[in-house]
Amino acid sequence: MDSNTLPWKTSSYSTGNGACVEVARTSSGAYFRDTKDRPRGAAAVAPAAWGAFLGAVKVGTLA
Repeated sequence: MDSNTLPWKTSSYSTGNGACVEVARTSSGAYFRDTKDRPRGAAAVAPAAWGAFLGAVKVGTLA
């Protein structure tokens, strides 16, 4: 998949200095990349793995 065409989103907590991660969710999972190094590409995870990650963040396991 061409990562340039994905619907990228940046956290509302981002300060605009490029020190954050962008996420793009698709029907096949989630992609994430470093905003400081977009040409390096993106990593992909399956929907179940992304859901488990978000769940852990929400309950504070990965805080």
